[in-house]
Amino acid sequence: MTLSRREGVDIRPTLLRVLTDLYVQAKSHSGDEERQFVELTSRLIDQVDDATRAAVKARLAIYPATPAPIMQKLGLLPAHEGRRIPLAREIPAPAPAPAPARMPGEAELRMASNMSMQPKDAAEIHDMFFRATASERALILHNLAQTPLKAAPRIPTARAQRAIQTLEMAAFAEDSESFALELGESLILPARVAAQIVDDTGGEALAVAARALDMPSPSFQRILLFFKSEIGNSVNTVYRLSRLYDRLSERSALVMLSAWRGSTLAVTRAKYQSSLYESERQRARAASSPSRPAVQPGSSPAIRTGTGGSER
Repeated sequence: MTLSRREGVDIRPTLLRVLTDLYVQAKSHSGDEERQFVELTSRLIDQVDDATRAAVKARLAIYPATPAPIMQKLGLLPAHEGRRIPLAREIPAPAPAPAPARMPGEAELRMASNMSMQPKDAAEIHDMFFRATASERALILHNLAQTPLKAAPRIPTARAQRAIQTLEMAAFAEDSESFALELGESLILPARVAAQIVDDTGGEALAVAARALDMPSPSFQRILLFFKSEIGNSVNTVYRLSRLYDRLSERSALVMLSAWRGSTLAVTRAKYQSSLYESERQRARAASSPSRPAVQPGSSPAIRTGTGGSER
């Protein structure tokens, strides 16, 4: 409805995505609900762009209760009627086996000997991330997993669990101040960086912070829905951040956490660099200037009076 009030904005792609997302949330539908969905979706599929059509097709391809007319329209069903679509059988979950003792692999050894992140590098990563768009941020986080930069250590499990509970309660109460305070204390971040994460409109920074705490995906989704209205009121944004969170690796989040911590040191150095430089210049000037002869006790300097240059 908000988009429809803007001139020149085509709301049909958004409407089709929202209708599809809402439809697949339920396992079954009544006859009226299915008929309404078919009528609306059939018209919209022919009016949207290829990217939206592909996204809707991917969502409905794995949904078992997709109406047959929509399956045919999207090319997911043979042209003749009456043919049933074979559904894949459920793959049984394997029983968890105890992890055998093994030697660390090459990747683990490489990560153990990673290069420490310099404050300048940390500040550049920090600034680049917050200036980037949503797609650029996803690419940055993907590439961080492959960098040789040293990641921050994991947050202790007990501390992380307490922080998750506190963050959820603060999100339900929409208490951004308490949320930022708990986030900064649990991740050992300064108040400036914690506030920047909370105030970030894209939500990717919040996903990184939650992954650094190893927050369960349902808890993160609840925070998205209740904490910030600009995110919770957008179905697309919630799904986008949820998909990003599920694909985000722990190493990428911990490397970004290390960059957030290191950027503070870079800011502190830059803040005091000018004053330290001036102090060095003053000390060097004092050391290089010739010393004046001291006046001996009991003696008085010569005083010139008059125009003849006589002294007394």
